[in-house]
Amino acid sequence: FGHEKGAFTGALKTRIGRFEQANGGTLFLDEIGDISRSTQSKLLRVLQEMEFERVGGNDTIKVDVRLISATNKDLEELIKEGTFREDLYYRLNVMPIEVPALRDRPDDIPLLALHFLKVYTERHNKKIASIAPEALQRLTNYDWPGNIRELKNIIERAVLMERGEVISEATVAQYAKTPKERTYQFYINEDLPFLTVKRSLVDRFEKEYISKLLMKHNGNISAAAKAAHFDYKNFCEKMKKHGLTKWDFRRN
Repeated sequence: FGHEKGAFTGALKTRIGRFEQANGGTLFLDEIGDISRSTQSKLLRVLQEMEFERVGGNDTIKVDVRLISATNKDLEELIKEGTFREDLYYRLNVMPIEVPALRDRPDDIPLLALHFLKVYTERHNKKIASIAPEALQRLTNYDWPGNIRELKNIIERAVLMERGEVISEATVAQYAKTPKERTYQFYINEDLPFLTVKRSLVDRFEKEYISKLLMKHNGNISAAAKAAHFDYKNFCEKMKKHGLTKWDFRRN
């Protein structure tokens, strides 16, 4: 929303906010599910009245903005938990578009992988021309529990670790493991205390177990929680802890 000069310590000049900058156009707000309740209230007012005041200002500024928002969170679940305003949800949810999980778009994976390869080779000044066909096939077959963020992470790590001019399957295989490869591999640092290692292994088991349940039940949290003999709220807390959402496991 911007601020006026002198509104707080360090406000040496007036700053125009995003809504004001986007006046007459379109504003994209990412990770809408992570904003605080206080910010939700301010955002709701702007969407309803198309007006706001800068921090430290008295003048009401009117805008005409088309808003596009995105989130990987289940806003309906957040409403049940009391962390997201229901009235804001309905103001935002005018034309919803659900983007399928990455594993449900296998044809997109090679294109995205090559795009991220270009991004990260330039960023890290590496001379890597392409990704080996076998490596692309492994990426395509991977189940992507972390969705597109995981793909970006794996490509960046592969760019940093690859010593040749083509990213090999061996390099990719260190990070994109099949379920069979992941199941029985434990990476234990014997230099760490017992309880630290134990917590790490339990966390990995917990994430894998919850992911498999959600996969089995097509992202249905209630069904997965019941199968695990967890109450709904506790199961949601564990999902949040491991960065999992039901949309990561929905196949249609």
